[in-house]
Amino acid sequence: MLEKEAWGVSGSGESVDRYTLKNASGAMVRLLTLGATVSELWMPDRTGKLSDVVLGFDDAKQYDAGNVYFGCLVGRVAFRITGARFTLDGQSHSLVKNKGEHHMHGGQVGFSRKIWTAEPVSDGPSPAVRMTLHSPDGDQGYPGNLQVAALFTLTEDNQLKIECTATTDRPTLVNLTHHGYFNLAGSGCGDILGHVLQMDVDRWITPKTPGGPADTILPVADTPNDFSRPTAIGQRIRQIEGGYDFCFLRCGEDDGQLRRVATLQDPGSGRSLDVLTNQPALVVYTGNYLTGLPGKRGEVYHKHAGVCLETGRPPEAVHYPEFPSVVLRPDQTYRHTCIYRFSTCRG
Repeated sequence: MLEKEAWGVSGSGESVDRYTLKNASGAMVRLLTLGATVSELWMPDRTGKLSDVVLGFDDAKQYDAGNVYFGCLVGRVAFRITGARFTLDGQSHSLVKNKGEHHMHGGQVGFSRKIWTAEPVSDGPSPAVRMTLHSPDGDQGYPGNLQVAALFTLTEDNQLKIECTATTDRPTLVNLTHHGYFNLAGSGCGDILGHVLQMDVDRWITPKTPGGPADTILPVADTPNDFSRPTAIGQRIRQIEGGYDFCFLRCGEDDGQLRRVATLQDPGSGRSLDVLTNQPALVVYTGNYLTGLPGKRGEVYHKHAGVCLETGRPPEAVHYPEFPSVVLRPDQTYRHTCIYRFSTCRG
């Protein structure tokens, strides 16, 4: 089932539509044209009870006002670009600064704050919506006209598939990510420290600190970042200042093949989430800066109320030739697939 409705008005005065996708078992996803945002995602627990498992807002202006990026597609380049500058093919480019002296998540008016064009897709077995966006040459400082498409599909076996493509007429940078905050117990149902996480990653990237060494790729073994075995998120989080906010590199080569990279489980509800992607990196962020933020249905989101599992390419990749590249050229097509596959497990 697929429905469309007018949902509100953005902070810039533009109309926002909402699309609802449901499958035969009752699972449901709601999508906003503002930021190509997953605003609700209802999935069953081990008893069949449906709960909304992502954080979000009730009003379009709330999405525009903050910088928490609930459920949106982030771009052109997700994560931070230090100094809001990069050099490509010998030419220097200056980007919009929206995080001190740095460029974060695509700039002040990145893809998460733009109104996307949406259309239902009826030629497949499952309800789907395709969202498209034109990002003009010079948008937030990026070179080249960029055409972006994102296909959202809710399958009958409770998978949310997000398939992104992009093309450009000039060499540019692209690194999209879905910035959903998951709480498998249900949105607003406490923190995610008891959620159990396992990742198929073998390296992590130590972020640069002011006056410190450059970003460095290190093994996860024998560190608090080692989730090679299922481990509660809160088990070692106190060893990490503030909480997890790191980029991990999946095992194996950057071959563009779709593989599972992580599994998240909530022992209480029995909900389990597998994350599959064709991208080489996964950023794990544990909602460290949520401080009593009002959310949907009167919920209040405190620190660690949700966890982000963001597939893509590493932060700062444009500054490090040894990192997987975020450069897109006119003869290439950017392709990014992320699948959130839900199931239930026994208590």
